[in-house]
Amino acid sequence: MIAKLTGVLDTSGEDWAVIDVGGVGYLVFCSSRTLGRIAGIAGAVSLYIETHVREDHIHLYGFADASERQGFRLLTTVQGVGAKVALGILSVLTTDALAQAVAAGDKAAVSQAQGVGPKLAMRIVTELKDKVGGIALGAAALATGKPATDTGQPADGGGAASADAVSALVNLGYGRSEALSAVAKAAQRLGSEAELEALIRDGLGELGALETHA
Repeated sequence: MIAKLTGVLDTSGEDWAVIDVGGVGYLVFCSSRTLGRIAGIAGAVSLYIETHVREDHIHLYGFADASERQGFRLLTTVQGVGAKVALGILSVLTTDALAQAVAAGDKAAVSQAQGVGPKLAMRIVTELKDKVGGIALGAAALATGKPATDTGQPADGGGAASADAVSALVNLGYGRSEALSAVAKAAQRLGSEAELEALIRDGLGELGALETHA
């Protein structure tokens, strides 16, 4: 079983790369995010590998970091999500963004990926909710330092301002996972006693900065 490859990038395509390891070329399927990270590297590149063995083929899937490989493994546990769809999701969402989308129940974020319709997106966020909840922190959890519930809200209600700020940003048309992330960063900057208006204002600034760099 191949777990990691280190070699020279030989050639690459839309969703694949050939890694030359000691004169042997390994065909590895990758997300566009991983391909972008290894493109143009003149020296050795390293990829974490997930090996899929079937009766008619052996496929290697490569990832720039271990967290992306873990995200791939989680996605492929969902019925209807094959390797190609999983790579497509990881091409549009980082592992952190995927975790936030699942925690927030944001099927719109997941359905950005090619081949993911509303029904499959809902299945993904539903089936993965318990699996990624531990690494997807909601805005209130970051603000108060207290554990979040499976809805992304604080367990004791201490982050009501953060929760209200997230709702306000969603009402303004932003995706729930985007709003969670923006308010989380605002709360980190402003502190756990920050008022609602300040959180909304700072959250909007965070979202505006993301749009500027998009």
